[in-house]
Amino acid sequence: MKVINVNVLEATMTYSKEDGYVGKVHFGVEGHKNEYEIALHSKRGKEWGYGLFFLHESGKEEELLALEDLLEEDDELFDFLIETAKEKLEKQE
Repeated sequence: MKVINVNVLEATMTYSKEDGYVGKVHFGVEGHKNEYEIALHSKRGKEWGYGLFFLHESGKEEELLALEDLLEEDDELFDFLIETAKEKLEKQE
């Protein structure tokens, strides 16, 4: 598996009893022209759902799909993005 370099630009996360954990991370990927936003959600902080989007303007769909495939395959990358957002939650409390 190819290791990719991810540059985190910004991360946030909030928690409420109604919504659970809601977070997002803005990041760039080495070799990709556009930056991304991943929106994260989990009721209890165990199983995470996500949406992956272009951050500023639309870019190459192939790059977005390749990144989505990578997130599905690479648990370390996905966990890194979740942990990056969770760190921001702890600092807000």
